[in-house]
Amino acid sequence: MKKKIFFAAIALNLGLLSATFAQNEIDALRYSQITYGGSARFTAMAGAFGSLGGDFSALSTNPAGIGIYRKSEFTFTPSFFNRKTTSNFKGNTLDDYKYNVNFSNAGIVLAYYEPETKNAWKGVMFGFGYNRLANFHNRISMSGKNSDDSMLDLYIADAQGVGGDTNAMDPFSTQLALHSGAIFMDTNGVFYHHLQGVYGQEQSKSVTSSGSMGETVFTLGGNYSDKLYLGATIGIPHIRYHEESTYMETADTNAWNNFESFEFNQDSRTTGVGFNFKFGMIYKPTDWVRVGGALHTPSYFDMHDDWSSDMTTNVLGGEYSSESPAGLYDYSLVTPMRTIGSIGFVIKKIGLIGMDYEFVDYPSATLRSSKYKYINENKDIRSKYVEGNNIRFGTEWRLHPLSLRAGTAFYSSPFKQGTLTSGSTGSRIDYTAGIGFREENFFLDFAYVLSQTSDNYYFYDASIANPSANTSQSSSILMTLGFKF
Repeated sequence: MKKKIFFAAIALNLGLLSATFAQNEIDALRYSQITYGGSARFTAMAGAFGSLGGDFSALSTNPAGIGIYRKSEFTFTPSFFNRKTTSNFKGNTLDDYKYNVNFSNAGIVLAYYEPETKNAWKGVMFGFGYNRLANFHNRISMSGKNSDDSMLDLYIADAQGVGGDTNAMDPFSTQLALHSGAIFMDTNGVFYHHLQGVYGQEQSKSVTSSGSMGETVFTLGGNYSDKLYLGATIGIPHIRYHEESTYMETADTNAWNNFESFEFNQDSRTTGVGFNFKFGMIYKPTDWVRVGGALHTPSYFDMHDDWSSDMTTNVLGGEYSSESPAGLYDYSLVTPMRTIGSIGFVIKKIGLIGMDYEFVDYPSATLRSSKYKYINENKDIRSKYVEGNNIRFGTEWRLHPLSLRAGTAFYSSPFKQGTLTSGSTGSRIDYTAGIGFREENFFLDFAYVLSQTSDNYYFYDASIANPSANTSQSSSILMTLGFKF
């Protein structure tokens, strides 16, 4: 037997957010963490171009890098991305994979450079294009036996907390559990679920995410006496994020009422567009040393979320399903300001070495809305996150017409000490390498980047649930085709 129960199939513009899908500190962090992508040359040197410049992707880190250009340039970079995530929940280990083909960079720089001019200002440059800032493609599978608690405990607490008033229950979770039979009420108005007192059920969850954060840049810069380079960027960051998840609990033979399992599916999409400003300088105290600095204002986003969920329960020999309405919500997000300090070395015409230090004020990220104050969510951002300290190092050696490149980057954990369980760091390490072929007006570059990170994933409320410890390893292959004119 199969029975379906539908809520009104109309979109809700919610004045109060559903607890199941409300924006929170996790969302704020997702869009605050940037691991700069872009051209293959930039990526092969781990993005350590803050004092070197001369690459389009540097317009998203230090816009003064545009002042290094002496000829106009066009670049385009397709890339292949894959990620393997290993989960460990209750001692059970699972692997899952996600692949993606995208483009990491496309841009044009128009350079007006006059080396022989008597004017101290030797050049003016303008750049326009796109750089990828984050890749959200991932797939995680987690599973294990839990003898301590159930997601249904949360629904019981929610139902009792509103005195059994169905209309006051969360329409994206608790109402689904009630109408699909995952929880039930006795004649005294007390709620129960089928696993109370007989925990030991198999819990599993699969999460598939896709999307990216990229930035359209408009950059203006100048060259003063081949000593000082200045630049400013107007950045238009844009976000696309889609997440689908399936959560299941499968009982053993001791459950009440011949309960077998329930399945909870969630689907959410986020889009956002924002703006920021970046200012930078590069100074050459000698021909072989360059120092740089850049300031990024916070990014101000207008965000839109839509989401839905459904639940199916197998009990008493039947299958019962319930579907939520469609949820819609508009809000604002402010992501942190950044400061970058850099030093670089130019070894004649054969080598480059670059080092960047980046400070990110993660606790300053803020959620805003005219309909909801986000007081608790913003408190969580302040209490759970710390300032980030990121370091990038890269080098290039030229064996004309070839160039060999390598680098590494360390992105510190944004989490306060004690927030993550033992074995999960929240930090990220990139290892990069690449090769390039350059002629006077044409270049072809390749890069490979390997990234490693680890964190925790909670199936539900972290105050009662144990996390899955997840380790992610991703790799990307990039190819840049460029022309100078």
